[in-house]
Amino acid sequence: MIGVAGGSSSGKTTISERLVELTGEQHLSRIELDSYYLDRSDQTLEERSQADYDHPDAFDWDLLNDHLAALANGASVPVPIYDFAQHNRSGNTRTVHPNRIVVVDGILVLYDRSLRERFDLKIFVDTAADVRLIRRLERDVAERGRTTESVIDQYLTTVKPAHERFIEPSKRYADVIIPEGGLNRPAIDVLLARVRELSSD
Repeated sequence: MIGVAGGSSSGKTTISERLVELTGEQHLSRIELDSYYLDRSDQTLEERSQADYDHPDAFDWDLLNDHLAALANGASVPVPIYDFAQHNRSGNTRTVHPNRIVVVDGILVLYDRSLRERFDLKIFVDTAADVRLIRRLERDVAERGRTTESVIDQYLTTVKPAHERFIEPSKRYADVIIPEGGLNRPAIDVLLARVRELSSD
């Protein structure tokens, strides 16, 4: 099991997708921490939109750990599908099957101790704050229907404080730190070699 952590829009997804592409879906399963945001069906859309989604309390750690334990034991799991526009789980799931390699990526995957201890390899993607903000702004406006003002407000209110308090400190648990995320081709080549080693053990 491999954990890929780092700040919002640091390049975690790019690295995880690259590993899937180079290793093959038949050998690697991928789980995103974003799928495990808590179910907030008891709240209004307005209440959900005001929640802090960068704080550790926003995630269902028990469910994620249960799913990883099941995958490790050879069972498939129903991973929730998250609807970012509604700030809630969609009610649908996708089936993730056990594989030789399981990659878990998300901002806080190195924060939770019980989760961290499951990983054979822990990676932190280290990208400058201004680059991450620009990427997040472009993504949220284009893909999640957000306004520029709301993205910037959220960044200053919750994203940046959470990064400094929870995400950046978790870097000390990483076995490998990759500067500049998916743009760092040499680092990805080294990572891929290590993943192949693990998968052949």
